[in-house]
Amino acid sequence: MADEGDILTDLDAAQNNGANGADNQPVAGIVSQYVKDLSVENPNAPESFRWDQQPQIDLQFNIAARPLEGETHEVELKVNVTAKSDRGNVYLVELSYCAVVGMRNLPEEQGHMFLYAEAPRLLFPFARRVLSDATRDAGFAPLVLDPIDFNGLYVQQMQQRQAQGGDPGAMSIPGSEN
Repeated sequence: MADEGDILTDLDAAQNNGANGADNQPVAGIVSQYVKDLSVENPNAPESFRWDQQPQIDLQFNIAARPLEGETHEVELKVNVTAKSDRGNVYLVELSYCAVVGMRNLPEEQGHMFLYAEAPRLLFPFARRVLSDATRDAGFAPLVLDPIDFNGLYVQQMQQRQAQGGDPGAMSIPGSEN
């Protein structure tokens, strides 16, 4: 992996070319993205291919961020999907989809929001494709997830934490059952 100076080249170019107006303007972006971990379990195959009951889908998200070097952070979007029927688990998929994020001259509050709301919003379409491909490759119909309002969920979680007097750390966003 490139060092921090190389990683922020695109951010430097945008800032130096006046893309954000003047020097020292806030700039943030995705430097790279990748699958950090992917696990697909098809525990009852081949019998589960003949089950005619529509499985119940349990979908869970978790967002975490950690500083790397200098102005870079790693954002992790974890997605766990469990498809169950009365006969047992149909499939289980665990995905950790990550990005290296570069940020410069961002106030702390805006940086936090970028890490926990905007970066996951940018990563989600790619993670959704990985999940769809994984379920298809496991022998099932591709799982196509609806878009998620990460910004709205972020605001909701921050309001809850303020009301409880809590500290904004890793975000855990409850999934939905289909």
